[in-house]
Amino acid sequence: MLKKIWYHLEEFILLPILVFLVCLIFVQVILRFVFSSSLTWAEELARYLFVWLMWFGVSYAARNRTHLRVTMVRDKFPVKISETIELIVTIVWLLFGIWVAYKGIQMVQSIMQYKQVSAALQLPMQYAYAGVPLGAGLMCLRLIENMYHDYVVPLIKHEKISPPTDKEAQF
Repeated sequence: MLKKIWYHLEEFILLPILVFLVCLIFVQVILRFVFSSSLTWAEELARYLFVWLMWFGVSYAARNRTHLRVTMVRDKFPVKISETIELIVTIVWLLFGIWVAYKGIQMVQSIMQYKQVSAALQLPMQYAYAGVPLGAGLMCLRLIENMYHDYVVPLIKHEKISPPTDKEAQF
């Protein structure tokens, strides 16, 4: 059960946000163009929900390995070199994600310190921007998970499957 929740965590977060966001914007458009009236807070809430949607979408794409990539140069190298390039790129991406999460935490702490609230909703702004460090942190966990499956699991399987050589059997 926990494995299923972990694997689908982004969907559990993204789907309700997306459905609510689409409904909210639809209602806002109908109210504005049909009734010449609008909700004062709808656009602000949609903007904050979009921040959460984007950052958890980044994590979702990292988990599924569906981020846009330019692989033309990497593909020109032999397999071993390509794998090394891929590992280096993932490590750089992970370091960038850690930096974004760290700066996001600093931003949220700064907003909390000054007790900023949104204009229309009077929502504490730390809730609006908490999606940045949470999404970046989850993306980092997904990248670590991908590296584990790509580089550690094959080593473990290789150790279990390969029989010892004659020299190893003697010791």
